[in-house]
Amino acid sequence: MIHTTIGQLGHFFVILSFVTALVATVAYFLSSLGLRRALAAQPTAERSEEAVLEYESGDTLTVQKPKTRRNVSTGEKANATAATKDDWRTLARWAFYIHGAAVVGIAASLFYIIYNHYFEYHYAWSHSSLALPVHYMISCFWEGQEGSFLLWLFWNAVLGGILIQTSGSKWEAPMMTIFALVQAFLASMILGVVFGDWLKIGSSPFLLLKEAMPDAPIFTMNPDYVPKDGNGLNPLLQNYWMVIHPPTTFLGYALTLVPFSYCIAGLWRNQPLEWIRPALPWTLAGGMILGTAIMMGGYWAYETLNFGGYWNWDPVENSVYVPWLVLVGALHTMLIAKKSSTGLKTAIILTIATFLLILYSTFLSRSGILGNASVHSFTDLGLSGQLLVYMLAFLVLSVALAVSKWKFIPSDEQEASVYTKEFWLFIGATVLCLAAFQVTATTSIPVYNKILESFGKVSNLALPADQVAHYSKFQIWFFIVIALLTGVGQYMWWRKLDNKKWDALTTPAIITLLISAGIIAFGSITNPVYMALLVAAVFALVANTTIVLGVIRGNYRLSGGAVAHIGMALMLLGVLYSAGYSRIISINNSGLAISNQEEFTKNDNKENKENKLLWLNQGEQMGPYQLTYRGRRIEARDVPGYLPQKAVSVIDGDFHGIAQQDIEQNGKLYYKKGDTLALYPENTYYEVEYREPSGKIFTLYPRAQANDRMGLLASPDIRHKMDRDMYTFVSSVPDPSSERSWGKTENYTIAVKDTFFLNDYVAILDNVIRTNDVEGMEIGPNDAAVRAHIRVLDKNGEHILKPAFIIKDRMVGRRADTSDELGVRIQLNAIDPASGKFTFAVNQTKRDYIVLKAYEKPLINILWIGTLLVIIGFLMATIRRYRDFSKMKQKGLA
Repeated sequence: MIHTTIGQLGHFFVILSFVTALVATVAYFLSSLGLRRALAAQPTAERSEEAVLEYESGDTLTVQKPKTRRNVSTGEKANATAATKDDWRTLARWAFYIHGAAVVGIAASLFYIIYNHYFEYHYAWSHSSLALPVHYMISCFWEGQEGSFLLWLFWNAVLGGILIQTSGSKWEAPMMTIFALVQAFLASMILGVVFGDWLKIGSSPFLLLKEAMPDAPIFTMNPDYVPKDGNGLNPLLQNYWMVIHPPTTFLGYALTLVPFSYCIAGLWRNQPLEWIRPALPWTLAGGMILGTAIMMGGYWAYETLNFGGYWNWDPVENSVYVPWLVLVGALHTMLIAKKSSTGLKTAIILTIATFLLILYSTFLSRSGILGNASVHSFTDLGLSGQLLVYMLAFLVLSVALAVSKWKFIPSDEQEASVYTKEFWLFIGATVLCLAAFQVTATTSIPVYNKILESFGKVSNLALPADQVAHYSKFQIWFFIVIALLTGVGQYMWWRKLDNKKWDALTTPAIITLLISAGIIAFGSITNPVYMALLVAAVFALVANTTIVLGVIRGNYRLSGGAVAHIGMALMLLGVLYSAGYSRIISINNSGLAISNQEEFTKNDNKENKENKLLWLNQGEQMGPYQLTYRGRRIEARDVPGYLPQKAVSVIDGDFHGIAQQDIEQNGKLYYKKGDTLALYPENTYYEVEYREPSGKIFTLYPRAQANDRMGLLASPDIRHKMDRDMYTFVSSVPDPSSERSWGKTENYTIAVKDTFFLNDYVAILDNVIRTNDVEGMEIGPNDAAVRAHIRVLDKNGEHILKPAFIIKDRMVGRRADTSDELGVRIQLNAIDPASGKFTFAVNQTKRDYIVLKAYEKPLINILWIGTLLVIIGFLMATIRRYRDFSKMKQKGLA
């Protein structure tokens, strides 16, 4: 049965959201024109005199004469009265509210399709499966392009509703005109309207499978065909961070629209300065959320991917990192805009650039232009042209408006002195923008090539072979400068440097040099670049800590910037040690190559030297640790920990298994033998036991997954300690999804106490005794069973194999015994009472093994602690600036 109703309802909501966004845009535009005429009709004194409240404590407040204040108050009341009679604004509000409800309807319809496994829909079939739990079904929602656009659309709708209620009548109409226009563009990305063979507007998430794949032979034979299961979620996204990281990222995207809209509205109203105050808390919130999303993505990569770190300078990683850098630069210039025309102009440029870079990053990741350059990029759904139009439309709109209104920006009476806070904030913003430009210039190489190809030229430009080394050698110097500037800038901001003297910095500088010298000497830091980064980070830490300790004595709410800078300094220290002094401890000291495959032999046998081969249950020394591979494990849905793979017989394609023994964990019985239990069968976990020199044992469970689309995917397991992380993953394993291949059968006829060889091991038949205990079989009084005891010797000790021979109901049965450690299966085939000899059938296979790589990452927790402090600092500053704006709005001054 094909469920068409829910898809039709969802598509109706898509159309409704698009139309209502357009209606809101037009209505808010007409309301803005009416507001501009009302402002133009006010007396000049009422329009020209503005109350100015300086941002920082200790700054001056310029107050108007009582008469002027009464006139302004009267004007405000007149504006408020006019606003209540503004029918266009009323229509625009209702249109935007309906738009928001329609967006919720789209999301609800799509999730209903995914949740109920309606695989007749292309989106559900492509991104979900029967096996996925609910939280991963949520991830399916935004795995595809259509879902990610819908997520972005949703957050914009939420923020738009908040802004309608909080922005005030002065800003609502012009600002929401831009907001609604962006929503119309975003809604068009999921419209899914096709005009013949020449024009496609958007890609609908509600396409039926037969509509998306009309040429598939199955639909010719059966138009109502519905797959029994879907392709499932990308295994790399089956991680709890992928449930929260994408929504956080798109909330960050949405928040960049708010200062952009205020900026455009301010230029439109010929008020190039006044937009700063209402936009500032939103800019801070955007910096906080987008920065959080970036670090969430880094931690996801650290836990899920196996390149050994948290940042790989992937083009899509860069396309989020760059707008965040520019946004932080815009934030700093907004703080000085009221006293510096250079700062104001730069704030306008960077605020516009941040939003345009968000659009550019969307184009990069979703147009298919990156090709194989990124592991994160989407394939092209035919939307690249539409994305380009979207980006160029706002580029032309914003640049044309900024150029036409540039004359309204006042000029500075004198240049900023090196002893002013404005100068240092501007320098800091400049360095941030230079760092962003360096990353963008390299990341955009595929774009340059595409442009040249469109003109018939062939480009030889290519992305760096070693991206990490390329970007890091530039970015490390940018952040050395930024760290130094945060220290000096905070002293300037809080006016600790008086009379053009730098004496106040002497104490932090001496403390910095003493701490840095001690760390360099005792930490054996020899790399000059690392020394410079260390000194800069320590200086930023000392200087900003001094500021915080001084500020919190007066009002802790004012210390948000210094707290964020302390967090940034700690992050730099964490990056320095966890990346610069990460140590591979899985050194292959055997002198034997693990593999002849290219991935192991390239770069002078690098991977052969840096990986450890572990055979099942055979200990190996690795640095200070004794390692033992204890076997494969599988994860059950409602049983804690991991189960031995032999404990469950997996039902192919059903995501369930049959318990082969009682399933008991921590003294609690979860399943009895023969019960059916739900599994996560895609992942195989490899139990690796670490024994420390002290005798203490801990266990890690790195995992691997055999995926038809992506090959063998390995993810690490990490042991977190206060001073370091133990990071372990498997580089190579036998295919966990393949059946074990046994060699040809060899027969041995021997007597008790005879010696023979099994797979190069010495074996001894110790005894053959009668038994009534045969697994899976009941031995009655008229039945007989015997079990052989075979002792196998290897360098690590003895192994006992116990094959059984059964006569039940006059029929012969045999129960083989298998040793994964030895790679041997042995079966008692025949008994000759006359000679007292026994015949065994033996099969051999490759022993179970893993190839393991392990790192120690020192002081990585400093990085995560620093991240948390940056978020806290941004949050403190956001709350403070929002309170300032609210107070001014209550007084009618904003």
